[in-house]
Amino acid sequence: MTPALLADRVGKRYGHVWGLRDCTFSVPAGSVVGMVGPNGAGKTTLLALTVGLLAPTEGRIAVFGETSRAHTAATLARVSYLAQEHPLYRGFSVADMLRFGRSMNPRWDHALARRRMDELGIPLGRRIKALSGGQQAQVALTLALAKRAPLLALDEPVASLDPIARLEFMRDVMAVCAETGLTVVIASHVVSELERLCDWLLVLTGGRLQLAGSVDDLLGTHQVLTVPRQTLDAELPGHVISRTDSDRHSTVLVAAGPAEMAGGQRPNWQAEPVGFEQLVLGYLQRPPLRMHGSYGSPAVMS
Repeated sequence: MTPALLADRVGKRYGHVWGLRDCTFSVPAGSVVGMVGPNGAGKTTLLALTVGLLAPTEGRIAVFGETSRAHTAATLARVSYLAQEHPLYRGFSVADMLRFGRSMNPRWDHALARRRMDELGIPLGRRIKALSGGQQAQVALTLALAKRAPLLALDEPVASLDPIARLEFMRDVMAVCAETGLTVVIASHVVSELERLCDWLLVLTGGRLQLAGSVDDLLGTHQVLTVPRQTLDAELPGHVISRTDSDRHSTVLVAAGPAEMAGGQRPNWQAEPVGFEQLVLGYLQRPPLRMHGSYGSPAVMS
């Protein structure tokens, strides 16, 4: 089956500085992808390359089998993009924004847009500047959804919203995913929020992709070990991702499947399944390294 999103050795250089380098992964259709990384990790660059706002310096990104090309109508028709600042014309009314969306998008679903505004109680005659932050976010989301593109990219979509508005916004995104099978990529700093939403995970640091795969597969191929402090990394099964040492013990996140764990376990070691947040933070805390492995598989770190 053709993947919804495929990156093949993608890199983007700004002058003499690489914002993203050697990025390779594949995401199946219908996935909800969480993209995590600190500021400057390359998340926004990767999203901009995906939706056709930037052209890669090297490599290729494809959306549903078609190569993304910067500022082309074919690429822009396949994706909807919602930036963190929810860009809207503040002097427009809500109805003006919907008419603008209809004029710019050949597959525009005006009935969907009107229905969402009615359900949310957002008056069509109200000026954008008179709406609350949560209402502006919902108008921006409506414009993205009514475009009827198969892939929706969200860049920190709820960063500026209060907790209730955040909950309502993400609830609506997930409802649309369940109804339509839409593929969604969400870049966010809120790891706990992504845990509730995502079935696929991308972790970036320093412009490098560190981890890619389905959440279930990644959780199943990592373990948290509690071992005596004097235990060397070379003695541990699999690959050491992160390690925290105390006076007597060390807590170690390892990339190791069940077979590796069974063959490398010691009586005085304690093994526990890794949690989503533990997994993400473990990769965020380690120095940027290249990711190895096949498309769509959990990363095997060297």
